Amino acid sequence: MGNGNKVEMLLAICAVITSAVAVFIAWDQGRVMRAQQHGAVFPVVQIEGFVSSTAETASMGLRLSNSGVGPALIERVEMLKDGEPVDDLAPYAAVFPPGYQQSWSSLIGRAVAPGDTIIPLRVDWPLGDVTLDQRNAAAAAWSELDVEICYCSVFDRCWTARGIGMGVSMSRAEPVKRCERSERDIFEDLADDVRAPQTEPTPEVE
Repeated sequence: MGNGNKVEMLLAICAVITSAVAVFIAWDQGRVMRAQQHGAVFPVVQIEGFVSSTAETASMGLRLSNSGVGPALIERVEMLKDGEPVDDLAPYAAVFPPGYQQSWSSLIGRAVAPGDTIIPLRVDWPLGDVTLDQRNAAAAAWSELDVEICYCSVFDRCWTARGIGMGVSMSRAEPVKRCERSERDIFEDLADDVRAPQTEPTPEVE
């Protein structure tokens, strides 16, 4: 092989190596850009139970917040007891001392903006109508439940996170491939269950 052929082969090898390095650099830059894009819209959902008192009311409930930097798309919310789904919250609402007012907010399909807080369930009593021991006993019954949430970013990266009981913050979110959207909102169902017994039949006119 002549010197000219050797030089041409060396140049060809250098060109291949240069092309490979350029491809790797382009791929790495794309990976970094994608990571930056995902990081710029990374949601961090937290849900916790709370009990509180003011000069006029005693309260308990659940609070959901997004402390991340991107919107959180809520796809599934489940209440669990001992790791198994709870289909009906009415038995737990039955432990509320009488005279309460309940407010709720649906979560399924909701986009929670960074810094936003939602109260999916809140129960209030006039302070003179319930003792703190009664309220705390009701909160203790609800503390048997876990709240599990599956949510996604705008780039369809998804996570599940679980809060444990009233007054205990969430565990760290775990990444999942996707979230199956819940067909029903358990907090909306609870509101319907509470309203139903209060509806009295219309008396017949003789």
